[in-house]
Amino acid sequence: MIQDTAPEPGKKQALALSIGVHLLLVLALFLGVQWKTEHAAVEVELWSDIPRPAISPPPPATQPKPTPKPEVTPEPAPMKKADIVVKDGKKKEEKPKREIPPPPKQPEKPNFNEFFKQEDQRKQQTERANREAALREMAAAEQQAAAQKSAAATWVGKIKDKIRGNIVLPPGLQGNPEAVFEVRLLPDAGIVGQPRLLRSSGNPALDDAIERAILKSSPLPKPDDPSVFDRNLEITYRPYD
Repeated sequence: MIQDTAPEPGKKQALALSIGVHLLLVLALFLGVQWKTEHAAVEVELWSDIPRPAISPPPPATQPKPTPKPEVTPEPAPMKKADIVVKDGKKKEEKPKREIPPPPKQPEKPNFNEFFKQEDQRKQQTERANREAALREMAAAEQQAAAQKSAAATWVGKIKDKIRGNIVLPPGLQGNPEAVFEVRLLPDAGIVGQPRLLRSSGNPALDDAIERAILKSSPLPKPDDPSVFDRNLEITYRPYD
């Protein structure tokens, strides 16, 4: 059998005290609300007669004005120098400004390597030009000698043709013997004196026949080239050439 527990001592007093505290708290809240309501009513009565300022609408937003372009002002024209006028009304002539001559240039240092190089090139060019000139002169001399030789051969051929037309060969001539005569000529190719026999053909009759034909052919034909004319002329003759 469970026995009832005896109530704790002082419990009732604590409960009563707690209820009293809550009642006091409720009363304090009520009184506080009541006082606040009355105080708010008084404030309304005091400030109700003061006119409130009218709230003006905000100003319309303004668009920013475009920034004007800076104007370019032309530069003023340079002012002409005024002529200086003296008291008598005549213009005063301005003295010409004295020009300062530039300082003299320093002489450049000679470049000996370049100088010797140019001298060698000039020497080589001179030697090359001299060799070419010598070769040209040699070729021209050879060409002239060949032309004179050809002209002399042509002249001698004309002389032999004329002698052949005037020769009377001896009877019974055998072979084609050769005789050489020397004659002296006048400027008009006329023969002076007697032809001189330099080398006989071995046949006296043929030698005499050639000599008579040479004298009969005087004056001999002149050369086409006057430079090959020779007053002491050697004539080599064969009867059948």
